[in-house]
Amino acid sequence: MSFTVCSLNCNGLRAAHKKGFLKWLAKAKPDLVLLQEVRAWPDQVKPELRSPPGYNAHWVSARKKGYSGVAIYSRVPVSRAVVGSGLDWGDDEGRVLRVDFEGWTFASVYVPSGSSSEERQARKERYLDHLAAWLEDLRQEGRPTVVGADWNIAHTPLDIWNPTGNKKNSGFLPHERAWVDRLLATGWVDIHRQLNPDVQGPYSWWSNRGKARTKDRGWRLDWLLGTPAAAELATESWVGRSRNLSDHAPVFVRFSPDLYREGRVGVFEPLG
Repeated sequence: MSFTVCSLNCNGLRAAHKKGFLKWLAKAKPDLVLLQEVRAWPDQVKPELRSPPGYNAHWVSARKKGYSGVAIYSRVPVSRAVVGSGLDWGDDEGRVLRVDFEGWTFASVYVPSGSSSEERQARKERYLDHLAAWLEDLRQEGRPTVVGADWNIAHTPLDIWNPTGNKKNSGFLPHERAWVDRLLATGWVDIHRQLNPDVQGPYSWWSNRGKARTKDRGWRLDWLLGTPAAAELATESWVGRSRNLSDHAPVFVRFSPDLYREGRVGVFEPLG
């Protein structure tokens, strides 16, 4: 039995719910869902959205209501949940949540956008400096680890529809792309690119202007990062564009049944 992980910037979980989020979830049936930009506190949503049937749920919300926040839904019982990454203002914005089970670690991360102003871009870059150190500490733990995020960075020209026109725009700036280069050089793996090294896209975010989504003129801002021990068990990755839940699309990685074998991580026991 394979194990499927999904990462989605839902651009407001309550808004995604109105667009059929729970119906989509029941049909897609990922084993683990890493959500970003939930923009709600748990007590602001219906119980079936707070913790959908068949899943246990962990949330970290921003202090400011209606802003940022991440959550994780898991069909596997979680042994530990860790809120935040140790950066005061980032943790106040609810940008990182980690869960552990059966020898594995998964995390949901929401990197700030820098597109609205130079000040926001500078804040994003400070966050990236902190995040690189946090990811290195995580990697050094030696556990098979997967981080799903809205990274707000398209790494290479394969990850953006118009690289030439966007080379001076936040999300495709040379030093942002170099940040990803350095991250991968430490040993982290962009799982989609490992499986699809020469494929254009598929994109996961589209502007609301100019029919960008219809024309598929997008950016691959959402991707799953893995340690080598995790990435070697990935067998398939894809973007689910069939349901318009957000300005982002859910990204998926399926892991091999080898993940269950003795000597890997033991046996997962999904919830009923």
